[in-house]
Amino acid sequence: MTKTTNHSNHDKSPFHTSRANDWCAGCGDFGILHSLDKTLTQMGLAPDKVAVFGGIGCSGKTPYYLGSYGIHTLHGRVIPFATGAKLANPALTVIAVGGDGDGLSIGAGHLVNSGRRNVDLTYILFDNGVYGLTKGQASPTLRQGEQTRSMPEPSQLEQINPITLAMTSGFTWIGRGYSYDTHQLCELIEQAVHHPGSSMLTVLQPCPTYNELHDKEWYSGKDLDSGRGRLYSLQDDGFDPLVPDHAEPAFREQKMLQCLERAHQWGQRIPTGVFFQDLSRSQLSENIATRQSDYKIAAPAQQQICDQQGRSLVGLEALFDTLSV
Repeated sequence: MTKTTNHSNHDKSPFHTSRANDWCAGCGDFGILHSLDKTLTQMGLAPDKVAVFGGIGCSGKTPYYLGSYGIHTLHGRVIPFATGAKLANPALTVIAVGGDGDGLSIGAGHLVNSGRRNVDLTYILFDNGVYGLTKGQASPTLRQGEQTRSMPEPSQLEQINPITLAMTSGFTWIGRGYSYDTHQLCELIEQAVHHPGSSMLTVLQPCPTYNELHDKEWYSGKDLDSGRGRLYSLQDDGFDPLVPDHAEPAFREQKMLQCLERAHQWGQRIPTGVFFQDLSRSQLSENIATRQSDYKIAAPAQQQICDQQGRSLVGLEALFDTLSV
């Protein structure tokens, strides 16, 4: 695990770094990075209290460009790494970032089980419909029949809907933003980080190199007769995503169905904002504390496990006794 603190005195953001960035010009990743930098700064978080985990792909490089703790993990495994860090150190603000290919193909099983656990971390899914780092193959979010410039034939597979997958997997905060609308994106990131449970924020973004179907002009709706953009805010439309604490199961199910209905809107009108927020479920850390009473006051990251010579201070004899046959 490395920490990047390479920022000059004139930079207003403690999360700014001067590392060279090799993303393509016009990439939506820049908007997400800027929004993360700005939001974490405005929230007053200290860089050494934040850990950003990256997956594989263009988006996986994000931790290199933020002055927090940064961990570059394995293909599809970003959420398990982030989960382990949060459970070991509950006081740490943990953010996982990864692409639609990384999170919804090889990492899909981990995403599903992360929702089940309801760990207090934020997962930001960069969604551009292609594998940008490996020359533009169709990602799981590209729709059946669509063909980008690097594909010899249209995609034969049905797409995965990140919102519906997050909903059915058990994420308790679900949102969607757009990389070029950084004002809304900052608000969504802050809400996701503040939410006490598992948060998944999908961010729609153009890939100017490989996905010419869903470029900046497409999202702006220049091809529509309505004269308005495709994207609209759920909250500006009066949409209420909240399931309060101690809500009845029937009320929660109603909110889930409401979320799923909006999640399927696509084409001429695409919703952004908060789709679902459930405060009625307990976090995994609370469940652990019911079995391990000292978990919250003596989390694993706070425990001393060796002396100055590196010799273990932990006695495993009792554990071995329980495993004996």
